[in-house]
Amino acid sequence: MDDNLHSPQRRLIELRIEHGDLDDLIDRAMLAPANLDELSLRRLKKRRLGLRDQIARLELQLSPPEPA
Repeated sequence: MDDNLHSPQRRLIELRIEHGDLDDLIDRAMLAPANLDELSLRRLKKRRLGLRDQIARLELQLSPPEPA
């Protein structure tokens, strides 16, 4: 069971959830810009981009491209 807690599939799910949460937070901040300063918004967007890169790398590890 402990293996399941640290599996790449579980990590991928966690990253996707965090990415979705950041998407929602950024969308709400864009609608009410007074709630978040520009620097904080840029940091959130950078974090979201980093998560997207991690997700892409993990997806490649879990399902490598088929040979030509």
